[in-house]
Amino acid sequence: MKSFWDERYSAKEYIYGEEPNVFFADELRKLKPGTIILPCDGEGRNGVYAAAAGWTVRAFDGSEEGKAKALQLAKLKKVQIEYITGDAATITYPENSADAVAFIYAHLPPDIRKAAHQHAIKWLKPGGILILEVFNPAQLNNTSGGPKDIAMLYTEEMLQKDFAPLETVLLQTLVTTIDEGDRHQGKADIIRYIGIKK
Repeated sequence: MKSFWDERYSAKEYIYGEEPNVFFADELRKLKPGTIILPCDGEGRNGVYAAAAGWTVRAFDGSEEGKAKALQLAKLKKVQIEYITGDAATITYPENSADAVAFIYAHLPPDIRKAAHQHAIKWLKPGGILILEVFNPAQLNNTSGGPKDIAMLYTEEMLQKDFAPLETVLLQTLVTTIDEGDRHQGKADIIRYIGIKK
């Protein structure tokens, strides 16, 4: 997967755009800035937005090319983000250290997904919020992005199980239109989730 994303992110343009995911930005505006962890943050659009909004940002991804572009975007926007590269199943942060964790189109193989979601729950402080937007299996019929492997697409039941320790605030399957760079364009079948650590 690393070589796949390195090749994709090596393009000069930001393939998912420079602006944050709309749902992520809307939810972040409701919160008091603190520390946020952003797994699979790619080219950094969401991390840079959070930093500009006053958050302390800890982002990671498997792609060195993604990291380079994220740091370039942060410099352009005159903000600071902490960004490391590594495997989503093994990267770790201190327990109870984050006010928020956000998975935005972070599609992972099942075993890695489960580990990453378990880590995220541990990272959250009590009262911390988890924000997630992903594609569901109906996305296979669309051309607006996402993996073509059904095992890497998520269902409500899957998320309920993964995040059972959290208090679910929102779990919504919907059809929407996305406009995020060249790679996320058009009709999309997605799931949005918000959970709070008890």
